[in-house]
Amino acid sequence: MLCALLPALAPAAQVAVYVTVVSSSGVVRIGRDTSVVVWLTPLAGQAGPRLHAQSEPHPRLVQKNKRFDPHVLAVEVNSRVDFPNHDPFFHNVFSLFEGKRFDLGLYEAGSTRSVRFDRAGVCYIFCNIHPEMSAVVVVLDTPYFVVSQGREEILIPNVPPGRYQLNLWEEHCTSKTLKELSRQVTVGEEITSLGSFHLQESGEPVTDHLNKYGQQYDPKVFSGPVYVQP
Repeated sequence: MLCALLPALAPAAQVAVYVTVVSSSGVVRIGRDTSVVVWLTPLAGQAGPRLHAQSEPHPRLVQKNKRFDPHVLAVEVNSRVDFPNHDPFFHNVFSLFEGKRFDLGLYEAGSTRSVRFDRAGVCYIFCNIHPEMSAVVVVLDTPYFVVSQGREEILIPNVPPGRYQLNLWEEHCTSKTLKELSRQVTVGEEITSLGSFHLQESGEPVTDHLNKYGQQYDPKVFSGPVYVQP
């Protein structure tokens, strides 16, 4: 009898988006090195009730073999991201971008430090010791998002019916290209296809970044396991 008194939850849909990424030279990019973030932001008064996800472990950006894994991570605002160091030497993770400015300082192999991302934005992340290391955390003010990880078919689960703003992000596309792809969409019940999108990457070269002091990187004298913190 008690169950009959509870309000029925709005049915949730699985939303499908098809994305093709084309390099500046005209070659279709595939594989895990091509990561597109797709998200749906409910329009005011036009979307169903938000579905609360069960508690899950913190998302992670693992440092291993002088790389961040994954290279692109999407999280909801106020998520805490762990940065475990799985390399046999020190790392110093930092970001000076407006998505979230932080500096985790030097920390040793086997240890983990964390950052809470408390505002929406795109946060570019580097290591102050190893200039070849980079990652991106896309912080979103919505729970309805997914990272493609090289797949052309992108599925966003558990989206309540309603009206949403659809947005896409890809590291090598210009803001103008991404803005032109943004649109309002309607999500129905069960499976909803929002169509196909063609992302053209910019031909502009990616410039080298500076260290956390705004200077060029020193020679790689800190990358060996014998380095100790001064």
